[in-house]
Amino acid sequence: MARSALDWIPGELDALAAKGLRRALETIAPVQGPVVEVAGRRLVNLCSNDYLGLAADPRLRRAASDAAEQEGAGAGASRLVAGDLPVHRALEARLAAWKGTQAALLFNSGYHANAGVPAALVGRDDAIFCDVLNHASIVDGCLLSRAELVRYRHRDVDELAGLLARTRARRKLVVTDAVFSMDGDAAPLRELAELCDRHGAMLYVDEAHSAGILGPTGAGLAEALGVSDRVDVHMGTLGKALGAFGAYVAGTQPLAELLVSRARTFVFTTALPPAACGAALAALDVVASEPARRAHVLALTERAKAGLARLGFDVASVVAPILPVVLGSEARALAASSALRERGWFVRAIRPPTVPRGTSRLRVALSAAHEEAQVDGFLAALAEVLPGLPP
Repeated sequence: MARSALDWIPGELDALAAKGLRRALETIAPVQGPVVEVAGRRLVNLCSNDYLGLAADPRLRRAASDAAEQEGAGAGASRLVAGDLPVHRALEARLAAWKGTQAALLFNSGYHANAGVPAALVGRDDAIFCDVLNHASIVDGCLLSRAELVRYRHRDVDELAGLLARTRARRKLVVTDAVFSMDGDAAPLRELAELCDRHGAMLYVDEAHSAGILGPTGAGLAEALGVSDRVDVHMGTLGKALGAFGAYVAGTQPLAELLVSRARTFVFTTALPPAACGAALAALDVVASEPARRAHVLALTERAKAGLARLGFDVASVVAPILPVVLGSEARALAASSALRERGWFVRAIRPPTVPRGTSRLRVALSAAHEEAQVDGFLAALAEVLPGLPP
């Protein structure tokens, strides 16, 4: 057989495996939910960002089906080429009302939004100030903007204040996760808003892991802290707590109009299919009418926090249904995940580069579809597994 230019890949895969960093896909059945079937075994699912338990909700399924029946399976092209569908405009209007902004614009994923929006706001003569634990999609978007990327220590308002005071950038953009996806802790949005006001910086907040969960109407951390009107760019996803797919950016009408012309990840991609938009609209109805869902998942989070603290894990700063069980090495995290699976719990090992080296962990994600007994059962299983992990 002739030599292939890709002959190097098997060796690279072996090297990843030797470091405990090779990844693989697994099929679950029948649908995303609190219990799933993996390789023929029923396991309690502690991996999913389906925080409100809506991904398989019959109302979202019907709404998705109805939207596809009425407006088609696909959008045909970019909205700038093929035009808007009614469901696109309807969803954007609902999202803007929910977030309390003048306008909202749909993106095809949170990654699309974070990768495309920074470059529409800043460029070579500008600077972006980015929390070191921001999601990879935020970092990629910052790099693509070609602005100077300035990273500040996690939630360190004092360091950021000094950096903003010293910069000579034309435009300044502070970007942060609201709730950090691997740690479950919250950005100090009040303090960040104050700094941005003082230094004339724009504030971009990614609410992917807080929208639907926090705040009086579930609109996110900015709402919970009373600073929604001080955030310039609200980004959120439709595929986590809202159980559907896609993302949005909300803000002023001029911001939305600028993104329509400048955000490459909006301009150069086919629009969201009607089914995803229909499901998201139904999810917004549920969020508005069933606040008990977010109350339940937050109560489960407090129950899990108390149990993990008793086992010696530092989870005091967790504010959302994301609980980091930090174990250190890749080997320990993989061994814990495997041992828990044998006991009926589906929770994956999270390793670098998703988290910093030396902080490999189990990322426990809870859902409103979980029960107290499942939380307690997981804690008991974890206590049983911990003594047998490799050093």
